[in-house]
Amino acid sequence: MMLKLLALCLFTFLIYVPIAEARIRHYKWEVKYEYKSPDCYKKLVITINGKSPGPTILAQEGDTVIVEVTNKLLLENLAIHWHGIRQIGTPWSDGTEGVTQCPVVPGDTFKYEFKVDRAGTYLYHAHYGMQRESGLYGSIRVSVPDNFTEPFAYDYDRSIILTDWYHKSTYEQATGLSSIPFVWVGEPQSLLIQGKGKFNCSSASLTADTCNTSNPECSPYAITIIPGKTYRLRVASLTALSALSFQIEGHNMTVVEADGHYVEPFVVKNLFIYSGETYSVLIKADQDPSRNYWMTTNVVSRPPNTTQGLGFLNYYPNHPRRSPPTVPPAGPIWNDTAPRLAQSLAIKAHHDFIVTPPTTSDRAIVFLNTQNRINGYVHWSVNNVSFTLPHTPYLIALKNRLHHVFSQTPPPEGYDFVNYDIYNVSKNPNATTSNAIYRLGFNTTVDIILQNANTMIC
Repeated sequence: MMLKLLALCLFTFLIYVPIAEARIRHYKWEVKYEYKSPDCYKKLVITINGKSPGPTILAQEGDTVIVEVTNKLLLENLAIHWHGIRQIGTPWSDGTEGVTQCPVVPGDTFKYEFKVDRAGTYLYHAHYGMQRESGLYGSIRVSVPDNFTEPFAYDYDRSIILTDWYHKSTYEQATGLSSIPFVWVGEPQSLLIQGKGKFNCSSASLTADTCNTSNPECSPYAITIIPGKTYRLRVASLTALSALSFQIEGHNMTVVEADGHYVEPFVVKNLFIYSGETYSVLIKADQDPSRNYWMTTNVVSRPPNTTQGLGFLNYYPNHPRRSPPTVPPAGPIWNDTAPRLAQSLAIKAHHDFIVTPPTTSDRAIVFLNTQNRINGYVHWSVNNVSFTLPHTPYLIALKNRLHHVFSQTPPPEGYDFVNYDIYNVSKNPNATTSNAIYRLGFNTTVDIILQNANTMIC
């Protein structure tokens, strides 16, 4: 009898363990347009369950995430990409419209299901048209397994997404970009910290109904901290145009993670961040707790014609809307490349988490990135070829052997290295279009080399 009881207990334990270790995180989202004032200027914003940014996805390494997305945009299709999630075994859930899936049509619901196999800081965003720029984005925070110790310690965990923000609709912008003559979108009107900014509403052409700085929707975003504690800030950027710097007044930041990988810690005053990147930084709440401090973000790499984004680092128990007594830090000089280069050189894999790359490759593909004209229209091109999507997504076409769907002529794997001058605009700026794909052998090592080049003036 005792042996039977022990066997039953062991059987129950074996069933219970995997359930406890790998959980299902289930989310249900409704995506629609709503009038919002993220920077005090009212316009249509794409929301998830009424909010932009959308809800932060919280999961643990090994969990399965299920997101049921209902498209209530009325007149637009929809797709959502899970930026940084490797989708091993689940390519159908990658969310790249035209590549891995057909778009979700208005009124329909699509279920994304994938495993988060690696702890770290990631993002999700729209992958249809310019919907990301309209507010359809959010954070993914994947924690480590219970029995794993990270190479740094902290008390609390917070997420911040930095974005730039335009007042013109994406339809106006897209029409200008695809017109003859080319109409540039210009600089963004605002910079947002976690979906909040502050536009100058003093223009005579703006009414209080259109732009109102007293609207609580555009109150500065505040992170409340407890004196003496250490905080992990997961900082990400999803800008449409801008390279940014991020600074917290009076507090240094220790970088410990970049794009989901642990790095050797290094300290920065300004964190430089580009669209699609994520970092984890540690800050210590060790300053005067009787006041709040500024969080600022500024445009770099371009002449700054956009007002800096502002937020508050709120020391508890101060009121989260209590403005700091100081002037916001001006930020770094926009065209000073030295600190940006220094940050890039400082990023090295943590010594306990080095992934050794292969010593040789089976193939090398060089991508020359240029701006070209095609029949008078301005397009970006790779190796003088501008990409066009087929009518049937590639994954569906490949699975069903629909060879007629896209060009079977392989795209170029390089350019004329000897004669092409990357420092000057090409004398032959006209490019071609293609929907061909690069086919990679399974389990082969491929070097992808990105070569930027001088571009023409539109």
